[in-house]
Amino acid sequence: MTMSNTGGRRRPPTIHDVAREAGVSRGTVSRVLNGGHYVSPTAQEAVNAAIRRTGYVVNRHARSLITGRSDSVGFLLTEPQERFFEDPNFNVLLRGCTQALAAHDVPLLLMLAGTEDERRRITRYITAGHVDGVLLVSSHSGDPVAEELREAGVPLVACGKPIGMGSKVSYVAADDRDGARDMVRHLLSLGRRRIGMVTGPLDTPGGVERLAGYREVLAEAAVEADDRLIASGDYSRASGEAGAVQLLDRAPDMDAVFVASDLMAQGVLAALHKAGRRVPEDVSVGGFDDSPAATAVTPALTTIRQPWDRISAEMVRVLLAQIGGEDPAAVILPTELIRRESA
Repeated sequence: MTMSNTGGRRRPPTIHDVAREAGVSRGTVSRVLNGGHYVSPTAQEAVNAAIRRTGYVVNRHARSLITGRSDSVGFLLTEPQERFFEDPNFNVLLRGCTQALAAHDVPLLLMLAGTEDERRRITRYITAGHVDGVLLVSSHSGDPVAEELREAGVPLVACGKPIGMGSKVSYVAADDRDGARDMVRHLLSLGRRRIGMVTGPLDTPGGVERLAGYREVLAEAAVEADDRLIASGDYSRASGEAGAVQLLDRAPDMDAVFVASDLMAQGVLAALHKAGRRVPEDVSVGGFDDSPAATAVTPALTTIRQPWDRISAEMVRVLLAQIGGEDPAAVILPTELIRRESA
């Protein structure tokens, strides 16, 4: 901190203090702060050292007036607020994106838009230039947010491939279909043949792809694909429990269940316990995500691991590249089968 000339009060260090400490001009300091263009390595190091010594913090508002950028990014979740607090995947992804952006000194703004009114308000806020780009999570088909932001020219990266938008929007996704195939093959390897599934929402890419992988492996193994063995869920614990109740009622000879999320699998385990079915002796259960929900139950879940750290890092990398002027990009990351006690 630098002492002011009046009253002995401390004032925040300014760009002039940094320039004086570094022995360079104010313009050189400004160029370093705005990307380091046309600055020698010696001068850049001197300025960076002076910033550390003085404790100078960039005035983001002042810089945004010059650059036309907000120097911040939005994390937009188009789900009801209670889902953010219930589903551990959202918190893991948010933490990873926050950490990846911190390495670039870019703050992240959390935006929850679970209703039509909230989506309209937040879309207006974003398109007014209050953030430089958006990390979009949980995009359902028919949700206009991604299309509206794209048409407005807002840099955007979705978590999962937005349905119906093709290559128009950047996205980062785990290989949902391949992960589902791995899980169903594993259940078949245990000798299970009446394998049920509780799907995710079928208006989301994960819901569609995981169901497709389930169907493909059963067809490959010449195992009957019985629609009575499929129940739909919405990734909530309650929908997993309700789905398992439906499956037990329609197919009491079911000997395994593939559940499209670990949180739903918690509900499936509860329903099986209430029905007197032992896991894994009577019914094997496999989840998807390898979220904290997978190890918070007994027995611990065999599941498909999504590489959340890599997903969040890639979302940030692709978004910052797009903010910098690069074209949209798509990244698909491999999943991994994690074996535990439930299957």
